[in-house]
Amino acid sequence: MLEIDIRHRVGALNLAVSLRAEGPVTALFGRSGAGKTTLLNLIAGLAAPDSGRIALDATVLFDRRKGIDVPSRRRRIGYVFQDARLFPHLTVKQNLLFGRWLARLPLSDRAVEQVLVLLDLAPLLARRPAHLSGVEKQRVALGRALLASPRLLLMDEPLASLDAERKAEILAHLEAVRDEIGIPILYVSHSREEVRRLAHEVALIERGQLAAFGPAATLLPRLPEGEA
Repeated sequence: MLEIDIRHRVGALNLAVSLRAEGPVTALFGRSGAGKTTLLNLIAGLAAPDSGRIALDATVLFDRRKGIDVPSRRRRIGYVFQDARLFPHLTVKQNLLFGRWLARLPLSDRAVEQVLVLLDLAPLLARRPAHLSGVEKQRVALGRALLASPRLLLMDEPLASLDAERKAEILAHLEAVRDEIGIPILYVSHSREEVRRLAHEVALIERGQLAAFGPAATLLPRLPEGEA
């Protein structure tokens, strides 16, 4: 369970979000500039809210009043960005194992094999990022995040740069991760189709404010048509 109750100002944006996410996949839906990425960065510990509290299960990650601010490296939160952000000088295998090395986890075990199979990464292990397609890069980025054994996975519009065919391909992989890995996911999107395919809960963010929050089946028909 992810509990968020924060206030934060960035430029002209006044972010104010209070919610309790319990579903396997919670979608943050809204137009560009609404504050979705800012919220992910606050949860990840890349920035600190002006006020409020963030907790993951029984662990308080941030509490301004109590002076708690767990460093990002200790939050055990995986983050997949719009661009894959792979290390260009490392092979796919080295990129995958980097997060696992940082987390001081075994470099060869059942979890590694599971991710390789789930995301069909074995054929790519010897390649470098320059020789990967966009969807291959995103699969590697997702695999790297999963192999760090996170308690929560943040995904910031990971399909934004892909065409419709490639989006459909990686959506199938994301569904498999959701169903087989069991790590809760906070998924940013302004695509109704992605939300429909993946999410159990939806938080609608408008101009930094939580405009609506509830089960995807109930809220999806009320979301703006098409992509914002």
